[in-house]
Amino acid sequence: MSDTSLKSQPERLYGRQRGHPLRARQQRLLDEALPRLRLNPEQAADPKAAFTGAPVDQLWLEIGFGGGEHALDQAQRNPDVGYIASEVFENGLCSLMSRIVPEGEEDTITPPDHFRIWPDDARLLLKSLPDGCLDRAYLMFPDPWPKARHAKRRFIHPENIRELARLLKPGAVWRVASDHPVYQDWVFEIMGAQDLFDAPPPAKGERPESWSPTRYEAKAYREGRVPFYWTFTRRGA
Repeated sequence: MSDTSLKSQPERLYGRQRGHPLRARQQRLLDEALPRLRLNPEQAADPKAAFTGAPVDQLWLEIGFGGGEHALDQAQRNPDVGYIASEVFENGLCSLMSRIVPEGEEDTITPPDHFRIWPDDARLLLKSLPDGCLDRAYLMFPDPWPKARHAKRRFIHPENIRELARLLKPGAVWRVASDHPVYQDWVFEIMGAQDLFDAPPPAKGERPESWSPTRYEAKAYREGRVPFYWTFTRRGA
């Protein structure tokens, strides 16, 4: 790993925010439903207060939820958790919202009690959240940016590790999954060089208990790639 790969990250870690053209229903979800479901920037300073209904016992964050399968399943399994799901790609946002917003209710949907969406660069949220507010974090099958010149765009980066360590309580876990060999090697290298998290070897090809499957994971298995599943634990008293 060259020194240049660990310099400050670029302003954006992603390329396009939109894949295929949006259908009319998808555009309504973005225009009408998303403002009702999102975590607003001003709420980040006191994120638990953003959740309606019964008070939440814990706060979990998923960084880059893709199609939303994992985020929604985890939120449903853990109704006492305030779940923040972050994704910047519009097609992924629409995929998740289509599961929770009945057609025709885009402009009237009541937000789920304990689920909010962050539709922007996750690093902006990380910088806005208060110290020690997170009980768990997920990074599921992130973009590997496999070319060496793009390594600085990978989310696993010393700057982001320090920020997550600030936010996660001592003993809290950060779960990471990747099916890409380049990214897997990168995680070993970067996490092996830090001292903020315990970083045991990953599970290979067998998801840990209570792990929710995703479409990206299924695609990896279909195409013969073996996912690695890491569970990092925040050090501290």
